[in-house]
Amino acid sequence: MELFEIVDDDDNVIGTAPRSECHGNPALIHRVVHVLVVNGKGDMLLQKRSLHKDIQPGKWDTSVGGHLVPGESYHEAASREMGEELGLTGLPLTFLYKSKIRNAIESENIATFLTRYDGDVRWDEHEITAVRFWGADEIEAALGKEVFTPNFEEEWALYQSFQRRYVKERASGLGLCAGDSMPDVVKAIDQD
Repeated sequence: MELFEIVDDDDNVIGTAPRSECHGNPALIHRVVHVLVVNGKGDMLLQKRSLHKDIQPGKWDTSVGGHLVPGESYHEAASREMGEELGLTGLPLTFLYKSKIRNAIESENIATFLTRYDGDVRWDEHEITAVRFWGADEIEAALGKEVFTPNFEEEWALYQSFQRRYVKERASGLGLCAGDSMPDVVKAIDQD
């Protein structure tokens, strides 16, 4: 039985509950990590969820998304999930922001990370039907048309807002950093 840590609104652990109880009971807030994988052109890798998924089967979603196991940090979960879902390991992860999703099905506290990758992807075929890079214009054209999960559409809005703020503050384009230190190790995406 897969257990999730249950947290309060401020992300303090207050207990555990089985996955089956967390999906379907929005009173049980649990932790989730998202990783946005972008290539050198700034296109974003999205995954098409398996038809066997209990939430939003068959829809396109965030590059990587998964639940934390008890005792795991967001950063550890992001690295683990990226390896499990896409076979990507050893890539630097840049923390972007935290967010919350509250709906009739579930309540999640989310930490989102960013990484850059330009190679081939070997995804988990049990969890994912397909992966591909999408340009921003392509994503914008498909919003609101039942192509994406509602959670990805919220994530996209947060990411766009983050990009506008970051680029405005830095006036040098979006850069990536390796882990929790050494900001801007990788050159700005739009300068490649």
